[in-house]
Amino acid sequence: MREEVIPDVLAPAMLGPLRLRNRVLKAATYEKRARRGLVTDELIDFHVRHAAGGVGMTTVAYCAVAPEGRTDGHQIVWRDEAAPGLRRLTEAVHAEGAAISAQVGHSGPVADSTKTKLPALGPSRSLSLQSLRPVKAATLADIDRVVQAHGDAAKMAVATGFDAVEIHLGHNYLASSFLSPKLNKRTDAYGGGLANRARFALRIMRAVREAVGDRIAILAKLNMDDGVPGGFWLDEAIAVAQWLEAEGTVDALEMTAGSSLLNPMYLFKGDAPVREFASVMREPIRTGVKLVGSRFLREYPYRDGYLLDDARQIRTAVGLPMVLLGGVTNRQIMDTAMREGFQFVAMGRALLREPDLINRIAADPGTRSLCNHNNRCMVTIFTGSRCVLTPEDPPRP
Repeated sequence: MREEVIPDVLAPAMLGPLRLRNRVLKAATYEKRARRGLVTDELIDFHVRHAAGGVGMTTVAYCAVAPEGRTDGHQIVWRDEAAPGLRRLTEAVHAEGAAISAQVGHSGPVADSTKTKLPALGPSRSLSLQSLRPVKAATLADIDRVVQAHGDAAKMAVATGFDAVEIHLGHNYLASSFLSPKLNKRTDAYGGGLANRARFALRIMRAVREAVGDRIAILAKLNMDDGVPGGFWLDEAIAVAQWLEAEGTVDALEMTAGSSLLNPMYLFKGDAPVREFASVMREPIRTGVKLVGSRFLREYPYRDGYLLDDARQIRTAVGLPMVLLGGVTNRQIMDTAMREGFQFVAMGRALLREPDLINRIAADPGTRSLCNHNNRCMVTIFTGSRCVLTPEDPPRP
């Protein structure tokens, strides 16, 4: 009987048509370094640091397919004016030997319309928790427009030198909000049963594949569950993953969890820095967060590989390559992911703390991350600053 060969996470690997120098991806974490929807030198420097630090591919977050699909007014929007900066960004990352992916999507009801100056869009009419303004129910024309915009964005990603696109189907952004029975109250072909609720996401993925063929890799970031009662859940995620596989529209799945709209800390685990979050918000939301933020920003215990148990159930249901996200901080959990049948791992907070962590792990497999998951880096992301340890935050043992 032939012994199964466990992949070396730091050896080269194929992701669809793309050859990566290793199997470690820098997860999409909002940088807040774009200005007026355009690339800045600061954004380029951010991704160059991670490329130089050893990852196989870094992911630019978040690139919106439409102006109302941003979570704030500065995020990159796919349009001709952005192309020169995007090209500078991809060339700078390639110069360091890494690949680069663009996270593509529409923020839907997560958008803050006070910053975008446009109505937020959702599957059904509701009140935005971000802006305390109404969320508009998407019309059929809106749906068609956003589907086409994903395909157009993917074409521009090819034209500006990206090696991959990651289509955002999670966190109750627009496609994810359609998947959620808690948020989607439609009675037409895009609401009701799962096949209808998934129709929008499946159309998006078809449009992207039709737009780029096999010129670049296509990943989908899909929720396993929303982390709220009545939301999208694991059994439905398994079905959607199987439909994506059957349609051949993705080269890899990255499973995630939580709702940026209803339960944002469910994805991250660890501390919930309510006071720090409140400090960067405007009034009256700042006061509200100080008073009742602990009910919304809940704390969940952290452990390495904390999404593995749920992701394993997706892993057994599909044959697609999969990316393990969530608590990947050291060589041990990377090797566990490889043994469990995952082809790639994605790292977020650990690389925000130490962009060169992969080079250090390659030199010494026993290297431990300095990230202690106090989640204050989430606040620094939204202020555009860097993650640093403070004296009261010693590294994890």
